[in-house]
Amino acid sequence: MSPSGRVVVSQRFAVPAESVFDAWLAPEWIGRWMTGRTVRDERVVRREFEPYVGGRISFAVERQGVEVDHVGKYLELDRPGLLVFRWTALDTLPDTSRLIVEIIPSVGGCDLTLTHVMSGNGAAFTDQAAGSWRKMLRALADELLEKNTLTLNVS
Repeated sequence: MSPSGRVVVSQRFAVPAESVFDAWLAPEWIGRWMTGRTVRDERVVRREFEPYVGGRISFAVERQGVEVDHVGKYLELDRPGLLVFRWTALDTLPDTSRLIVEIIPSVGGCDLTLTHVMSGNGAAFTDQAAGSWRKMLRALADELLEKNTLTLNVS
């Protein structure tokens, strides 16, 4: 059996669960918190999402002159509480990850728990993956809070 790794990270959000769920499916939102210069030194080249069970995920970034294409497939979508999808970078195939995103509504917002199950050589990258997911989820929380604040101020 090949080595694997498992990462579990959590984030509290001060916005409704539906907003958090939707931010995982909209290409323009993914570009605000998961990819691009706000997260790491990279440039987004392309984003394509088919947000339905069986639909495809693909986004490519350029890092240090190298294009990295992340691809996957949605396995479960149950708004606003559950997203499950396969995910890998094309250059690491056949090592495929499974991401499980659970969102639980709570008073004043929601709580998200992300479980990233990595196959292949994933065990060597659990600390790096955990740090990256924490950074991305904090960026998502900040972006959603800013959007929510702007919406409230306009009304």
